[in-house]
Amino acid sequence: MPTSSHRRSRPERRTGRVPVVTVVAVAAVALVVSLVVAFLPDSGGGGARAVEPVAGAQVSGSPTATRTAVSPSPKPKPSPASPSATATPSATPTGAAGASGASGSSSRSSAAAPAARTASGSAPSAGRIRPGTAYQGVATSYDIGDGNGACSYGPTSDVMTAAMNTADYETSKACGAYVLVRAGSGASITVRITNECPAPCEPGQLDLSRQAFAKLAALSAGRIPVTWSLLSPSTSDTVSIRYKTGSTQYWCGIQAIGHRNPLARLEVRTSAGWTSLARTDYNYFLSEQGAGCGGTIRLTDIYGEQLTVEGIAVRANVVQSTRVQFARH
Repeated sequence: MPTSSHRRSRPERRTGRVPVVTVVAVAAVALVVSLVVAFLPDSGGGGARAVEPVAGAQVSGSPTATRTAVSPSPKPKPSPASPSATATPSATPTGAAGASGASGSSSRSSAAAPAARTASGSAPSAGRIRPGTAYQGVATSYDIGDGNGACSYGPTSDVMTAAMNTADYETSKACGAYVLVRAGSGASITVRITNECPAPCEPGQLDLSRQAFAKLAALSAGRIPVTWSLLSPSTSDTVSIRYKTGSTQYWCGIQAIGHRNPLARLEVRTSAGWTSLARTDYNYFLSEQGAGCGGTIRLTDIYGEQLTVEGIAVRANVVQSTRVQFARH
């Protein structure tokens, strides 16, 4: 009976294989279904988020996934010389901001350096004489007498002065400018423009005081080739204001003295706002109808810096200090 029972059990086992295969198939299908469900976007499993970047479903939505997907290389940092290193910063807000900041930073650094500031055109109100430019010309000499000249600054004990040719004098725009003059020998001097040199002085020519010329060459040389350029020197002086002789509240001429940088504009405040006064070739700014005479004055240098001065009364031919000065460039 055990044997017979055992024999009968084999067919039952053979016939029982069909249900087993079916169960295996059903189990496999169930496994596949569970895997599909597990990998659906709605699933909260960490594995699903790990797969999404590879499939490109949410690359931009996850910074971590973005970095992983963009950089297939196992190296944590790409080489700065590689195209991917260039593309990665520009594709992200941080990288873009950094690039912009660097440009802005480079630009600000350039503006802080004297040569870069002038070379980059940071003197919007400059006339013919521009900072950062070397001018070729000749130097001659003359007896400056008491130091007074076309700029109407009056007598002075300062002998390191010069007269600018008419073209570059430019209706007194050159008045008060500090100029570095270099000779072919390598000698150099700094002079202040206080006068105009009319024809036959030619563009580029400087007529130096004899004392200044003598520091570059022997007076007997008479005429020497030079290179000169505008300076924004260190100085302890402050700007002063002087009203012209004959000035009243009904008519006045105003002059600025001792400014570090060439003056581009002088304005007075009136009921209509700031009014720019016309500049004469003798270096006074005139208010023909008296507008603003005795009121607030605003000075602008060639770099665009403005100084506002108040409390300067109409006192003809009196030099009045303002206690302010333009910045050095």
